[in-house]
Amino acid sequence: MYYGRSNKVNSVEQTIAQLKPLAKEVCSRAHAPYSQFPVGAAVLDEAGGVFVGCNVENASFGLTLCAERNALAAAVAAGASRVETVLIYTPGEQAHPPCGACRQVIEELMEPDARIISCCDSKHVRSWTVAEVLPDPFCLISKPAV
Repeated sequence: MYYGRSNKVNSVEQTIAQLKPLAKEVCSRAHAPYSQFPVGAAVLDEAGGVFVGCNVENASFGLTLCAERNALAAAVAAGASRVETVLIYTPGEQAHPPCGACRQVIEELMEPDARIISCCDSKHVRSWTVAEVLPDPFCLISKPAV
């Protein structure tokens, strides 16, 4: 889902203030009957485009669609320019990292210095660059040097 254009932000705190409400809102629409673990995500591209997604579970757990991948897919489908930030929101007191599948997709769609931020209802925040969250990604083709 596309949420329009946004002002450029610089700090992690500004990014959280801007994207967390959107990720929290979309999290409320997650379909998580099996895990009871709803997740919302918001991504920001370099042009200020904001895209959101929530997790959509399936009884065949491998077919579950994670919030991060749904938000990134919405950005790709809309023709977004370079994605600079993925913000993950989970209800509760602990911020959680992206799963392995999401890390691989994030690595393929974002630059190594792009930011992943995870937040929750408390002040607990975790933050990584793409290179930090997946330092040795699987690769079928060579990427051009950045």
